[in-house]
Amino acid sequence: MRRILLFISLLALLPASPLFAEDKALEQPVQPTPLDSVERRLDTVDAIVLGLVEGVTEFLPVSSTGHLIIANRALGLESDRPLVDATGEVIWYKKPSSENPQGVPLTLTELADSYVVIIQVGAIAAVLFLYAGQFSLMLRGLTGRNTPGLRLFRNVILAFLPCVVIGLATHEWIEANLFSVAAVAVAGVSGAILMFYAERWRSAAQAAGTPRLEPSELSIRQSISIGFMQCLALWPGTSRSMVTMVGGYFCGLAPAKAAEFSFLVGLPTLAGAAALKIYKSGPLLLQVFGWQPMLVGIAVAALSAFLAVKLFVSYLTRHGLVPFAVYRIILAVFLLVWFYL
Repeated sequence: MRRILLFISLLALLPASPLFAEDKALEQPVQPTPLDSVERRLDTVDAIVLGLVEGVTEFLPVSSTGHLIIANRALGLESDRPLVDATGEVIWYKKPSSENPQGVPLTLTELADSYVVIIQVGAIAAVLFLYAGQFSLMLRGLTGRNTPGLRLFRNVILAFLPCVVIGLATHEWIEANLFSVAAVAVAGVSGAILMFYAERWRSAAQAAGTPRLEPSELSIRQSISIGFMQCLALWPGTSRSMVTMVGGYFCGLAPAKAAEFSFLVGLPTLAGAAALKIYKSGPLLLQVFGWQPMLVGIAVAALSAFLAVKLFVSYLTRHGLVPFAVYRIILAVFLLVWFYL
């Protein structure tokens, strides 16, 4: 564990590297784009593709961020040009204020990023359906009718809280320093190394006959430690699902149970992010794209997440995390080659 913590500490020094600043260094002055010219940029095919990417990757330990970067580039949904309305007035994502006199104009990139966060609603619905039994168990626990259900609810909340507190305190720094292709690629490789180590650790524990726990049997300390592991996912490209599963491994959960707990812990985070984006960007998305892409994306994300989670848990039980670790390295190399070479 000390080696893992040292490795993570060294990663914190990487944003100062020129490679991480390269995305910003390439930025050039841009001209505004009339709103009419992008009204049809997100068609049904785009919505289906983004819905599939979001639904399949959100709960798998493969980094949804990395896949969405590729999808947005392939679909032509990357543009930092400010959008203007029919009168030539800039459409503001964040209006100028005393704290930020320049404001933040709305761009196609911002719209696409907000879109994939909002269609997470579909992926959330899929997990709610698949794990309705666990949610019913927690509900009975809250009403005093099921002790394991109450402990499971406690553990989910304890594992959720550290990421909320640290995320709120660091989100501006993360946006300024870690949102680059290079940062996502580094997270992909470092996450793969962590997964290899976790599988080796789990195999040794299994050979030693270490008892496996249920998520409701985790202690307060173990639940909080999984929560701090989830904080590593604040680094874009790390994968929230991956780090919570690895944390579950270290706390004594079998692969399927570690995945289950990861899904349960992730729902409050995903739901909160989706609700915030709906509040901040929902009207803008409807203004530019309309209702149809939103509904299609949510529906496709729901169906693809349902199938992905069902198949993933079965596959994870048989093969563990190693195949996903190999895939993450391949994805990281692909990102670096495509975007930098």
